[in-house]
Amino acid sequence: MAERLKMHGLVGEVAAEFVGTMILILFGCGVVAQVVAGGALTTPPGGLGNHDSIAWAWGLGVTLGVYVAARLSGAHLNPAVTVALAAFKGFPWSKVAPYALAQTAGAFVAALIVRWNYTEALAKADPGHTIKTQGVFSTLPANGNPNLPVHEWGAFRDQVIGTAILLLLILAVTDLLNTPPGANLAPFIVGLIVVAIGMAWGTNAGYAINPARDFGPRLASFFTGYGTAWRDQYGNLYFWVPIIGPLVGGLLGAGLYKALIGRFLPTAEPEPPGRVPAPEE
Repeated sequence: MAERLKMHGLVGEVAAEFVGTMILILFGCGVVAQVVAGGALTTPPGGLGNHDSIAWAWGLGVTLGVYVAARLSGAHLNPAVTVALAAFKGFPWSKVAPYALAQTAGAFVAALIVRWNYTEALAKADPGHTIKTQGVFSTLPANGNPNLPVHEWGAFRDQVIGTAILLLLILAVTDLLNTPPGANLAPFIVGLIVVAIGMAWGTNAGYAINPARDFGPRLASFFTGYGTAWRDQYGNLYFWVPIIGPLVGGLLGAGLYKALIGRFLPTAEPEPPGRVPAPEE
């Protein structure tokens, strides 16, 4: 019975990670499709949003995805978060792979929905389904702009830094020994963190800061006609950058929080006599 309940618990957690990440990508890839593909067809071009609207929609997608999944799974929605929590916060290593697979699957399914819904706009804006609209689904160095000479290792550096910032701040916001936001506002604050990272760190690599967010939609785009999915605008193999970079950055950010903040926080102490009911005999 205990083993069955344990398995049912894991199934619920994995389902929550799947749905929460799907919500994140529906808003994230959806807004990029609207801005890039739909915006290319307005007169003048660019009439359906810009970088700021993209940053806000990604942040709101994170907030809404966290509210969906938080009760069941803790709403990681990101393998870099899951790995960092396993390394520094006692999250079971045995759950890392199931969580990461669920997150990637949720991102994959959401990207297929976006691809399907924006079929006409993508075909009209980019009939060959090339790098021009590949950024709707997955990130590229300098967001695909060849005028900014950022290549794989510059983008890798960017992903390490951006994800380190993300994990350091997530741990700060969710640490009950620190000053966490009350009234169930933590998901909203985490969403604002993503908005801020997008606005400050979005140029060099599109702020994937999440392996599932990039690989799931990249895989979906490959299966639906984007032959350029695995490479960047220079033809170099690129898909590994937003996978490895965030994993390294997440460990770095969580480690910095633990070393520089977490270990100096006061520990929880039992309430003094008279503040809690005495146990009954």
